[in-house]
Amino acid sequence: MTRDRSGTRSPVPGGDPVRDASVVVARDENGLVALLSAAFPRHGGDYLFLPGGRREDGETPEEARRELREEAGITAGCWRPLGTYAITLGTTARVHLYETRDLSVGPQRLTPTEKDFKLSWWPMADAVEAAVQGRFLLPAGPLALLLADRSG
Repeated sequence: MTRDRSGTRSPVPGGDPVRDASVVVARDENGLVALLSAAFPRHGGDYLFLPGGRREDGETPEEARRELREEAGITAGCWRPLGTYAITLGTTARVHLYETRDLSVGPQRLTPTEKDFKLSWWPMADAVEAAVQGRFLLPAGPLALLLADRSG
């Protein structure tokens, strides 16, 4: 493991930096969950996902607040960690899972690569069922939903 000039970990000398990620289960006062959807043609279709993303240079796991605000237009007053997990065995990158409540919703602030992200609100049971049906592309979203659902 090496570090680049900014202190970011890299698994091999000259390799890509290891960047942690975050995923957020945002629940409104009615218990509805904010889900995003978009087409991922490379993976064969449209998929659901939770707000979140990779940490940018200099950010802490708190970058989840920025991702939630940009991707979903949501700010949250209450944050609860759901756990931290390895992304894969081949890297030291971790994914930090959160549940948020006490939400304020405003406009999405999407980047050009996120311009097709669509926000919708789902009952938790329907979101978990969508995960069971394989409608999520990445595994951190279903895991975060399961943990948030189990903890009430």
